[in-house]
Amino acid sequence: MATIGTKSYDAVVAQKVTFLGLGVMGLPMAGHLARAGHDVTVYNRTPAKAQAWVAEFGGKSAATPREAVAGAQIVFACVGNDDDLRSVVLGPDGAFAGMAPGAVFVDHTTASADVARELYAQAKDLGLNFVDAPVSGGQAGAVNGVLTIMCGGEQAVFDAIKPVAQCFGRAVTLVGPPGAGQLAKMVNQICIAGVVQGLSEAVAFGQAADLDMKLVLDVISKGAAQSWQMENRGGTMVDDKFDFGFAVDWMRKDLGLVLAEARHNGARLPLTALVDQFYGDVQKMGGGRWDTSSLIKRLRD
Repeated sequence: MATIGTKSYDAVVAQKVTFLGLGVMGLPMAGHLARAGHDVTVYNRTPAKAQAWVAEFGGKSAATPREAVAGAQIVFACVGNDDDLRSVVLGPDGAFAGMAPGAVFVDHTTASADVARELYAQAKDLGLNFVDAPVSGGQAGAVNGVLTIMCGGEQAVFDAIKPVAQCFGRAVTLVGPPGAGQLAKMVNQICIAGVVQGLSEAVAFGQAADLDMKLVLDVISKGAAQSWQMENRGGTMVDDKFDFGFAVDWMRKDLGLVLAEARHNGARLPLTALVDQFYGDVQKMGGGRWDTSSLIKRLRD
């Protein structure tokens, strides 16, 4: 079981909350809610993982999303994709079937803006509230409770959930109406794709020129070339280490959402489309679970 960081929490009124999905992100996020003093019930598709979470953090687990959300004021979820999200939200055993009127569903899944708008509308019809709230910061951000959370929804609902979400978030921001959180996450992934490809080419170029690339990266990271990717991935790219971090498979899923949305809104994303193809090359090399910084492998192998 993963240990969460030693974050200190602002004093908040303890609430009854639920967390659906205990993957590499959801598990520590739910842990921070418990450590902050909230009454947490968890659900996971694999019951053993939920039971292990309870053994470490307390609270309780439930057999279905509907059972897990009983009495909860806020329901958080972090699952894999649109279909996974619908599976825990809809149907007779889904969260919406068990939530009390006025409760809030906060979705941290990186999903499509369409599914966010769809579930927001269904929630309103049922007297519930919905906020799409994808996150950035990776597993380390979740473990340390310092995620960036981009939210789409109504101001009053956002204001109600923000103090609780701050248990695992450093920056929790309402960026617009329903679906806007997912669109903001797409902007985030577009930026990352371009930066990682540029950093890959820079490191490969420097190594071909026989430069001490760790020294060079240390120097240029103090100037205009500085980025999170350079600070956190530059050294491991030099060392050819990629068995950690945000997986290529996940990035391709996210870029698929980006490119589908671009086809809908007419945005032109030539670099993003190209980098998506490059990540496809990495998958063919067997690197689907490698960190996204493994783009440089294409330039070496």
